[in-house]
This record gives sequence, structure tokens and C-alpha cells, in this order.
Amino acid sequence: MIPKTWSRSIIPTLLLSVLPVLAWAQITLDVSVNVPPPELPVYDQPPIPEEGYLWTPGYWAWGDDIQDYYWVPGTWVAAPQPGYLWTPGYWGSEGGVFLWHGGYWGEHVGFYGGVNYGFGYGGAGYEGGYWQGGHLYYNRTVNNISTVNITNVYNKTVINNVTVNHVSYNGGNGGVRAQPSSAELAASRERHITATPVQLQHQTAARSNPTLRASANHGHPPIAATARPGAFSGPGVVAAKRAANTNVEHPVSQPHPEAAPRPQAAPHPQPAPRAEAESRPAAPRPAAPARPEARPESRPAPEARPVTEARPAPEARPAPEARPAPRPAAPPPRPAPRPPAPEHPDDRDHH
Repeated sequence: MIPKTWSRSIIPTLLLSVLPVLAWAQITLDVSVNVPPPELPVYDQPPIPEEGYLWTPGYWAWGDDIQDYYWVPGTWVAAPQPGYLWTPGYWGSEGGVFLWHGGYWGEHVGFYGGVNYGFGYGGAGYEGGYWQGGHLYYNRTVNNISTVNITNVYNKTVINNVTVNHVSYNGGNGGVRAQPSSAELAASRERHITATPVQLQHQTAARSNPTLRASANHGHPPIAATARPGAFSGPGVVAAKRAANTNVEHPVSQPHPEAAPRPQAAPHPQPAPRAEAESRPAAPRPAAPARPEARPESRPAPEARPVTEARPAPEARPAPEARPAPRPAAPPPRPAPRPPAPEHPDDRDHH
């Protein structure tokens, strides 16, 4: 078993129970672990439940009571007030340990470690939408809003200028190499709202679900995303995509090239041979010599069997019909019996 260490600074219970809490900077829970979190799972975004909801990506959280990482599914959350966007939390490697920096709501998206959470959170800023006139405008290229009639939409292709991977932490060995920009530092000093009560309930429900622990799902949680916070069953629940699933799909698609020759073996029941059979009900056999002239018209060369095209002799030799076999020659006449030789006069004298 991999040894793990953790520590938590003393956080007043009142701070977590009275929400939303306004703060001037990003809140850090000071949870430290000496092993990195698993890679981010790959999953599809469930459809938005209704207008005004904003996507909050899933993340790996640490449970000090279970001594394990567990997956908090991504979900759609109603913004606490118009004009506010979500800055995801992230893990940062500092001094050989991994510290969790919690997410928050604010008018601008701050630094979240350069981690590519997807769906508009490509590592810096948010490309999934913006506020205007008290309404949230959605980018259809990164949001699944096909099931809800939302008119305030737009299309904008999101181009990632960073290496696309599934690393879930910043810094350290193998982590994302990113530093906050001046705009992100300015956003961290604005007034913020911490995670809303429904978001905290969502995380609590994830911690109490054994199947979401990294030791149980090995980085592929069965509940990777939900349509609403805390709704871990029913419509809108999406499982993580396993790499093994893509390998299972290949055998399903591989037989198609092997099955390609099948249409070549099926020309015989095609319309051309049927027309030949209808025109010759009395002689259904395709090779009947009664009408050899119909074969080239009813059976084109590509559809005909190679045997009939390679050996046209039966069609070109009418000899058996035009040349009857010669009759056997009559037996030669038997020689006539010789007449008795006339008696010689000398013989008569002897008598």
C-alpha cells in the first residue's frame, strides 16, 4: 500500500456552514498529500438542464477520512448571481507535496494551474460563455445545449495553445508547467463567492460513494459527470470512457473489410439473371444450350461466371447438331461362291 500523508489546517466550522462566503482571494484548504492525483478521466458532457446553468468540471478530491482520492463528477450548476463565472480548483505541487487550491465564483476567471479540464476550461480563462445584459451566452462548440431551447448562443472554435493531456496538477514531476498571468492575479484579488451549498453537497455525496474512490475505479469513475449536482443516477449521468472500450470497438468494425467480398458473391440473384429466368421459364438452367444466344445479353461479363466466359466452345460449336454422326459403312459383300470347275475331258475319259 502506498504510504500517504495529509494535513489540514484548522478551518472554523462556521466558515463552511455559512454560505456563500465573500472573500478577497482564492481559498486554500491546505490539504497536502505526498502522492499525485490520478489523471483526469475522459467523459462526455451531459446536456444542460436549463438556461442559466454553468458547467463546473470534475476534479479529484482528497478524503482524509478514507485516505484516498475520490472523483467529484463534473456538473451543471446555477451561478450564484448574474455575471459570475466559475474558477475551478486545482492541485499544485509545492515542496514535494500536493496542495489543493479550492475553486470560487467571480466576475473573472482566475488561475487554475493551467490544467486542461475541457469544455471551455482549456488551462487559462473560460471559452464556454460570457455574461451580457444579465444573460449567459453559450458557446455551442464546447457546451452540450442541444436539448434546451436557448437562443443566446454563439459559435467559437476553441484553440488550445498548450499540450493536450490529462494531467490533473500543476508543477512538480510531470505536472503542468504554468504560471498565473497578470490578469489572473488581478482576478484573484477580486471579490469572490466560494462553492455554493449545492456544490458542497455534491462533493459530500461523491466522498460517500465507494465507487468514486481512485482505489476502486483506478482512474475511471463510473459516474464522471451529472446533469445536476448530487444526481448520481438516472438520466444525465455519464460514465468515464475507458481506453479498453475503444479496443473492444475495433473488433466490431474490423469484420467489415472481411465482409466486403460478400456483395461480389451475390450477382446471381440480381435483376439480370432474374430477367433471364423469366424469359425462359421452360429452361431455367443458365447453361442450357437451347438458347446460347441469350447469354451475352442477359449476363454481362462482370456478372457472369468466369467458366462460361473462358470456355465459349460449347456455344461456338454447333457440330453435334449440324453434322450428324456418319453411319457405319456397310459390310463388304461376301464373295460369290465359285462355280464348280468344269470337268476336264481327260477326267471324263478316266471315268
